[in-house]
Amino acid sequence: MIPVQIRPDQALEELTNFSQKLGHGLQNLMEVGDIPTGVTPKEPVYHEDKMVLYRFQPDTQKVQNRIPVLIVYALVNRPYMTDLQENRSTVRGLLEAGLDVYLIDWGYPDRADRYMGLDDYINGYIDRCVNVICRRHNIDAVNLLGICQGGTFSLCYSAMHPEKVSNLVTMVTPVDFHTPDNMLTNWARNINIDLLVDTLGNIPGELLNWTFLMLKPYQLAGQKYMNMVELLDNPQQLKNFLRMEKWIFDSPDQAGEAYRQFIKDFYQANKLIKGDVQIGEHNINLGNLTMPVLNIYAMQDHLVPPAASQALKHHVGTKDYTELSFPGGHIGIYVSGKAQKLVPPAIGTWLDERT
Repeated sequence: MIPVQIRPDQALEELTNFSQKLGHGLQNLMEVGDIPTGVTPKEPVYHEDKMVLYRFQPDTQKVQNRIPVLIVYALVNRPYMTDLQENRSTVRGLLEAGLDVYLIDWGYPDRADRYMGLDDYINGYIDRCVNVICRRHNIDAVNLLGICQGGTFSLCYSAMHPEKVSNLVTMVTPVDFHTPDNMLTNWARNINIDLLVDTLGNIPGELLNWTFLMLKPYQLAGQKYMNMVELLDNPQQLKNFLRMEKWIFDSPDQAGEAYRQFIKDFYQANKLIKGDVQIGEHNINLGNLTMPVLNIYAMQDHLVPPAASQALKHHVGTKDYTELSFPGGHIGIYVSGKAQKLVPPAIGTWLDERT
């Protein structure tokens, strides 16, 4: 082993520079002000309980695809990740691709939502949002874009109601929950979910958030804050960092019964690819997905490994199945500069070819 030689003068210089950056950065932190998120103009078009359906202001300078896109986000964290800031917005990219974009905001569940199950979310809220959009545009089916857990919900919805989905797009969506590299499954497999839900009721968002952070504890809970010191003297980069932090820790609680079914049926029993998931009166059969499907996954995804998403091609009933790989991670697929140039335009082109 080669010994590490640290000269005292070099160590002192590094420590002095670090202290100066930190001192100057603290002043920038005090002056940073409000951190806006969800930057693209939108209007609420439908409310139900805590759920709101938004329509983003269309880009009228673009040729419009006549079938709107409904974005279904996960219950975990907030959907403004898709519209984080002006130059990092999946939503804006979709609008620039000529798409008419709607999004479901699930809101913040509380004790009144303790007994809401997956049937309430999928055959309830999602189905009624689809109906609202169809009435507004005088169409029979929408384009569905499901993200992460929202992608799994979209698979289930499309399998139950294929006549209402013209085209299906999934992004970083788990399908096979038992791939060997799925760390979340390895953690969740032996947890007594019934005891957890029966004890806590709704599952605290903070508990889930720290679970996700602990998948990469050094990088996500330590090193990034050391690296933040290098950004403190740049107000714009500092705001970008804080905007991401705001989203990470903006974690809604999870309705107890929906969480119970999702973890037990999907993560623990892997029922989706077995055709054994029961939602309301429906048995989920991915073979019912006969509409065109575009499946987008991230090659460095630590939450949804690529193999977990790629499994979809073995279970759909459509012959029009397309995969798109993104060279990045679970979050980078929404916000990185490379993603902005690749993903929304690809979705727009793919939908235009099938409309």
